[in-house]
Amino acid sequence: MEKATPDAMPDSLTYVPRVSNTPLSVFNSCSSASSAYSKARGGQSGSWLLNRSKRLQSTSAQISNKASKLDVAEDISKDEKTQQAFRIALKRGNVVVRTPSEAGPFWQLENCQCPKCVHPDTKQRTFDTFSIAPNIRPKEVQSSGVEDVHVKWNDGHESTYSWNWLSTHRGNSRHFVDHRPTKPVRLPRPFQVYEAQGGASYPEVAYDAVMSEDKAVLEWLENIWTWGFCFVKGVPIDPQSTKALIERIAFIRHTHYGGFWDFTADLTYKDTAYTNEWLGAHTDNTYFTDPSRLQLFHLLSHTDGKGGESLLVDGFAAATKLAQTSPKSYIELTRSRHPWHASGNEDVCIQPSAMAPVFSIHPDTKAVHQIRWNNYDRAPKTDWSIVSQNEWYAAARAYNDILTDKSNEIWTQLQPGTALIFDNWRMLHGRSEFTGKRRMCGGYVNNDDFVSRLRLLKFGRQSVLDNLGNVKDFKNPKNPYSVY
Repeated sequence: MEKATPDAMPDSLTYVPRVSNTPLSVFNSCSSASSAYSKARGGQSGSWLLNRSKRLQSTSAQISNKASKLDVAEDISKDEKTQQAFRIALKRGNVVVRTPSEAGPFWQLENCQCPKCVHPDTKQRTFDTFSIAPNIRPKEVQSSGVEDVHVKWNDGHESTYSWNWLSTHRGNSRHFVDHRPTKPVRLPRPFQVYEAQGGASYPEVAYDAVMSEDKAVLEWLENIWTWGFCFVKGVPIDPQSTKALIERIAFIRHTHYGGFWDFTADLTYKDTAYTNEWLGAHTDNTYFTDPSRLQLFHLLSHTDGKGGESLLVDGFAAATKLAQTSPKSYIELTRSRHPWHASGNEDVCIQPSAMAPVFSIHPDTKAVHQIRWNNYDRAPKTDWSIVSQNEWYAAARAYNDILTDKSNEIWTQLQPGTALIFDNWRMLHGRSEFTGKRRMCGGYVNNDDFVSRLRLLKFGRQSVLDNLGNVKDFKNPKNPYSVY
């Protein structure tokens, strides 16, 4: 085990980034490290090198003598990729931990992963962050070779960091080439559009498989993630079985409509959906601060009548077409925020905590990740000029023209025994008018519950835990709607 103990308190560990095709030097100080790094990068500054005010000096002559013989830092991992990314060296009393991380001592201690700091069952932090002294500093650093780095702090606490954890939680840098051995757990977004007029079969799964196998649940959720919707075949024609189907994903979301729905067109709830009238393509819950992510319908019966075909329109695909044909309109629908409301029943008057645009842009991907489009629920907007009004209505009309283009519409007649589930942040849904009596059941699922279930099934719990806070895979240029 390599060990270094300073005779003067350092400000932090010294981190030196990897430079491709450049021999690893063992630097005596941060100034020389930064200079060498800058030279290796063709004059670019090593902006994410953590400076320290004082060198770590070993009080052990044995360590000092051994370290003075090092010309190239010692490998600390058996994995080839990890070897490329992480090395540790000692020379003339200096400790150089070569990791791709940018972190100060306070952050390092605040994110200690030991059982005293992170509850082994809940995986939650167990201490008050602000009980850490602002001037906390490492007192002693040790490397156990292939596994981890052990740090003793000047307040007496001891932390151990695995190389994989350091790799996953490194700081962002445009200079660093990602050599992480851990697989990413941000869900890729293969944004695929079902061709409404192509005649291809719809994405579907079998009820019995979903109810008995997690791999079938994963297939089901990946279909929703990829295509925006999926059918479930062979559902028993009763509310209890449908409710159990939704709960294979997560808890059913409760709203002012209740939890699980079982309804007919009787206007029990004062909403257009509870009539037999034609419904244009729209998204639900525009009036919620956090609209539901998934929505499932199962037609239990339709007697003494006809009609009621279900409509789906891919809002992401329509937004892409709008951006291509009318960039100004696209920008307008991302910029102008509007009020929305649900006020049908006397005891209900719901509005989001802040006005929201038609297209919500993800702060990291800069792509549309949520659509609010519901002409029924949009409240009057008053804080805009006539010019702004004209610009927004023109943009909304352009988007509506795409949404109502017959080539973009998917029409299907729901049948008892087949459930339809779709992404309410992406897919707009509607319905043709109908006669007779229809009985429908279904429910909502929250975004976080949906994504959590999908990530855990796809990557496994430990991989998700190991990558908490890892946002480096947010952007995927090949998949502009890669959100998670």
